[in-house]
Amino acid sequence: MPLLFCALALPAYAAQAMREVAEFITAKGTDERLSPRPALKLTPLTQPDESFPTVMVDTSKAFQTIVGIGGALTDASAEVYARLPAGQQQKLLTAYFGVEQGIGYSLCRTNINSCDFSSDSYAYAPPGDKDLVHFSIDHDKRFRIPFILAARAAAPQPFKLFASPWSPPEWMKSNGIMLQGGKLRPEYAETWANYYGRFIRAYEKEGIKIWGLTVQNEPMATQTWESCLFTGDEERAFVREHLGPALARAGLAGVKLMIWDHNRGILYQRAQAVYDDPEAAKYVWGTAFHWYVGDHFDNVRLVHEAWPDKNLLMTEACLGPFDPGRFEDWSLGEAYGNSLIHDLNNWAVGWTDWNVLLDERGGPNHVGNYCFAPVHADTRSGTLTFLNSFYYIGHFSKFIRPGARRVATTLNDDRLLASAFLNPDGRAAVVVLNLRDEAIDFKLWIDGQAAATSSPAHSIITFVY
Repeated sequence: MPLLFCALALPAYAAQAMREVAEFITAKGTDERLSPRPALKLTPLTQPDESFPTVMVDTSKAFQTIVGIGGALTDASAEVYARLPAGQQQKLLTAYFGVEQGIGYSLCRTNINSCDFSSDSYAYAPPGDKDLVHFSIDHDKRFRIPFILAARAAAPQPFKLFASPWSPPEWMKSNGIMLQGGKLRPEYAETWANYYGRFIRAYEKEGIKIWGLTVQNEPMATQTWESCLFTGDEERAFVREHLGPALARAGLAGVKLMIWDHNRGILYQRAQAVYDDPEAAKYVWGTAFHWYVGDHFDNVRLVHEAWPDKNLLMTEACLGPFDPGRFEDWSLGEAYGNSLIHDLNNWAVGWTDWNVLLDERGGPNHVGNYCFAPVHADTRSGTLTFLNSFYYIGHFSKFIRPGARRVATTLNDDRLLASAFLNPDGRAAVVVLNLRDEAIDFKLWIDGQAAATSSPAHSIITFVY
């Protein structure tokens, strides 16, 4: 699979003239991966033809502002990165974080304490350290912090980083272990609330700013790995009585706090549990969600409609179980394209994949929960494999920049999916996804001008003007 990137610098088209549109494509059964096509020439067309497939964009009607698109900088990713030769390390960082020569990741996630994609279970405070006197992030200084700093150095524009806990330390929990669910013991609620702030300040001392937090990763799942259960009522009470005030006392009220961080299925009900309490809601920036166990895209839209002052962020997506025989499986990338379009069209302000890098086994992972990443490294040979999911995400992350506004996009043919955005620099990006076995001829119609083009079977195209 070719690794782009030199041909991807954007042409200097005048956005207001809209006479030419740059076009980039990734298509099944070809070598095209974010590959440029000849520019389209737009000509005036007052009204689209209802009988001809058309993607229609109105840039005068803008909706939510995009925070960013990216992936997770986990322990696993950092450990695999550290085992790569220097040249391959730079290749990976440029591919993910370069804007001209890469796909420009602008929003990333990391873990507080260990998660399943760590090589071991660990916490930052020893048993009984209720006042966090011995709090230390020394564990992270070996792999994860150097990896995050290297990623930041490779990014010409700083990316935002948010953090999520999978579990409090075992001594704070009802089941006495970090794994297999359990609950936060009430007598440690204040200690756990202060723990988040200590993590943020410790990372700041290492030169890493934490932009946001989620309260708890997947609070309704008893996992074999690190997990901790919160009902909606318990999360509301913890935010209202402990975490929100603790962040404020620590001078961290500006950190973007997100609730839920689990699947879309009961997204509305979990938002309702917190947002209908003004004393809890005042601390919360938005609701985080994952893509597992069904699509339920309408639930994302309903949360926005019910609480339009709160934000929505897709915070985790991956596919598994891991099988290296599926590296060329086109459905991997298409799952990303489908979710990105639907989530963004339903008011998500950002979207983050799970691990940015895993090894030849889909790990490391201390509980055997191996999965796919957009990039895999063979740590025996030091080589990188870029899956089609990398390119599918890139069709969004490269061309939809932080501060972009989603704009009105409609279609008259159900065989295509599309979304469009107006970037802060005045450039617009339109993403068109074809999940069908057939090529589809269509017109791209933008603000009264149009051009005919075609979407090959199982392809994704980004138009930039």
